[in-house]
Amino acid sequence: MARETVYSEKDETPEFWFNLKSLTVEVGKKSPAPNRLGPFTSRAEAEQALQTIRARTEKWNSEDKD
Repeated sequence: MARETVYSEKDETPEFWFNLKSLTVEVGKKSPAPNRLGPFTSRAEAEQALQTIRARTEKWNSEDKD
């Protein structure tokens, strides 16, 4: 059984992850790897995860056409 690790936004260098199933931000690795994006350095950055991924994908797709 996996050991639960406690993470907090008050940690010296917290990691923020975007959970793809719940569409919420988590502090630390709480969800299985296939269900999360990150790590991000701030909650605000993690909240924008889907927009960031969409923009990167669009950029890469346009570069592939060139």
